[in-house]
Amino acid sequence: MSDASEGVSAARSLRHVAIIMDGNGRWARARGVPVAKGHYEGGEAVQRCVEAALKHDVPYLTLYAFSSENWQRSKDEVSDLTSLLHFYLRHKLDDLHRQGVRLRVIGDPQRFGPALHRELQRAEELTVENTRLTLLLALSYGGRAELVGAMKLLAQKVEAGLLKANEIDEDVIEGALQTHDVPDPDIIVRTSGERRLSNFLLWQSAYAELLFLEIFWPDFQDKDFTEIVRHYARRQRRFGRRPE
Repeated sequence: MSDASEGVSAARSLRHVAIIMDGNGRWARARGVPVAKGHYEGGEAVQRCVEAALKHDVPYLTLYAFSSENWQRSKDEVSDLTSLLHFYLRHKLDDLHRQGVRLRVIGDPQRFGPALHRELQRAEELTVENTRLTLLLALSYGGRAELVGAMKLLAQKVEAGLLKANEIDEDVIEGALQTHDVPDPDIIVRTSGERRLSNFLLWQSAYAELLFLEIFWPDFQDKDFTEIVRHYARRQRRFGRRPE
């Protein structure tokens, strides 16, 4: 099979790519520029990544933009990231909409304050009918916090008599997650050479392929997304079954 046909066949079966965008700060420090510049270039890489996902006809893309642990960073860096989110929502949202991208947010975006939360809600409402690509932004997101929220929701249903404890199974738990209507990621990618999930999609990653790229996120290019597609094409997903 040629590289081109391999990429096409893989893209047809590859439904959901999830990426831990790591390395903005180290990219900036390696170049002697402010960390804010690294985050800006990381935003440019997001655009390239979305365009690549559209080109490869991947219907779901989740980007780990801000973890629940990132609140421990300096106030200046959090402010820079928040300002960057405002900028892209105001200046890039229409482009996403024209491209048929639906924007969704998972996590706890209310922590960014009412102004940004309203902009995010407006973006979700504007793009809700788009079907070409669903772009999930994980903002103030933590996998453990998502699971805690799901458990609380199910406990409330049990207390209200709407659910019996012995009825809780994997499907019921999955239905209580923020990603309940999204397929689990086929592959989770992390840039910067780090090799850990960092509290990202812990339930959803149970059978995901893992790929760690030795580049900082601002350097992410179309060719790197193509490599993700080709890597996935080479994998045999067995979901616990014996190899044939």
